[in-house]
Amino acid sequence: MGFSCGIVGLPNVGKSTIFNALTSAKAASANFPFCTIEPNTGAVPVPDERLEKLAGLAGSQKIIPTQVTFVDIAGLIKGASKGEGLGNQFLGHIRSVDAIAHVVRCFADGEVVHVEGTVDPVRDIEIIDTELMLADLDSVVKTRQKFEKVAKGGDKEAKRNVELALELEKILGEGKPARLLDVKNTIFESLLTSKPVLFVANVDEASAGLEPGEGDSPLDKLGRYAKSVSANVVVISGKVESEISELPKEDRKDYLETVGLSQSGLDRLTLAGYSLLDLITFFTVGPKETHAWTAKRGTLAPQCAGKIHTDFEKGFIRAEVISYSDYITYGGELKAKEAGKLRVEGKEYEVLDGDIVHFRFNV
Repeated sequence: MGFSCGIVGLPNVGKSTIFNALTSAKAASANFPFCTIEPNTGAVPVPDERLEKLAGLAGSQKIIPTQVTFVDIAGLIKGASKGEGLGNQFLGHIRSVDAIAHVVRCFADGEVVHVEGTVDPVRDIEIIDTELMLADLDSVVKTRQKFEKVAKGGDKEAKRNVELALELEKILGEGKPARLLDVKNTIFESLLTSKPVLFVANVDEASAGLEPGEGDSPLDKLGRYAKSVSANVVVISGKVESEISELPKEDRKDYLETVGLSQSGLDRLTLAGYSLLDLITFFTVGPKETHAWTAKRGTLAPQCAGKIHTDFEKGFIRAEVISYSDYITYGGELKAKEAGKLRVEGKEYEVLDGDIVHFRFNV
């Protein structure tokens, strides 16, 4: 299982165009607001060159990559937190994803109307953020009022929840996201602004190979803003990605080189998402299949085993681990074992990125 990333933004910034290209889906894309009403979802394999190498050494019949699910959420507008533009429905869709990819338009096009009339990525971000914060503030106030009644009876946990709610109200009231408080309380973990976020700059074809600089272009302004809130920017040209998605896989590398890119937008967005959520990939390798699995960095071996099957976690005995570099260096499992590179790890072992793991269990 990979992770889910909600694609949000104002109407007509290119969300659905990028979603279609990334997932090779056919979500509706048109030059008017609210073209997307129900969220479109598409699961795509996460590219990882290690899979081919591992499968080659193991003689695997099948390769199974991990996946990322993209959710194309309808365009939000001013007043969404109060229900404008079906806002309540759209905000509810955001609650279900692990991370947010905020698409902002960084190009002018006379044929594609911008809902705010001009291209200004920072203004667009602030519009969306304001609506998310207002929705969170309303949710936190209602939750606090509920716990205040219980806290009056001396309930200590209710008192702690009231105190946390007041802290959140202060932060949100100052126009800051809930993620600044690093909330661990499950009652408030579904807050919209507690989710990690990255920005996707939708640029024209000529700018596909650029990165934010120090100038005054929309992309440069977005880069400075993202830096001020400790967020990453992934530059994607919806047009370029659309063209890539129509090409045979063997022709895509050459096309990317012609536009000054070494990786597609999908690859860069996936890697940025992995980094944002602090995820790792571990592998199970054998003659039947080479399989990639996703886990949060720091996840212990029994919980990683549980991602394969719940019985593996329940009856966990040990994990037999070979690092990716050792597996490749020594030419496979047998020779890595002979070289003493197989480690036997217990319940407290934190699985690392690239680990090839064989779980021993008993049920």
